[in-house]
Amino acid sequence: MSLVTLLPFIVLIGAMFLMTRSAKKKQQQAADMRDQMQPGSGIRTIGGMYATVKEVNDDTVLLDAGPGVDLLFAKNAIATVLSDDEYNRIVHGVEHDLKSDADLVPDDASSLTGADESADTDGASDDKPIDLGKKDAAEGPAESAEDPAESAEEPADAAEAKAKDEPKKTDGDSEAK
Repeated sequence: MSLVTLLPFIVLIGAMFLMTRSAKKKQQQAADMRDQMQPGSGIRTIGGMYATVKEVNDDTVLLDAGPGVDLLFAKNAIATVLSDDEYNRIVHGVEHDLKSDADLVPDDASSLTGADESADTDGASDDKPIDLGKKDAAEGPAESAEDPAESAEEPADAAEAKAKDEPKKTDGDSEAK
């Protein structure tokens, strides 16, 4: 047989070797983690239950799941041994280690804008009112008019001129004769 024929088989055997090696490595790490369990450790089972280790035997673990609730589990059913801080954070909601105050959201939005506070106070001294309402297209020229009475009359005059330019509708018989 030639090398070209054997090459796919060699690659396949090599890939299988690498996959089984990594799986064995993970299994060994999990076994070491389970062996390091001691009474008082917080754990999570493969079913997602959090408990405290009460007693460790060769193949079993006695867990304290709550006041008066003791459960016997196989060692293989322990998914993770948690650190004390992580266990208290998950089970009791206790935060021991806050990373920094900079990660917290401030009470006001002034620090989120990125502008200097001195610029904000200078801009706030302008006494011009800000109009946030919608404006109709007919009211557009009304801003330039100085007298409010004139601005109210302009749309009415425009409507009357439009009505005069349009042809009048008839029922057809009265003017057709």
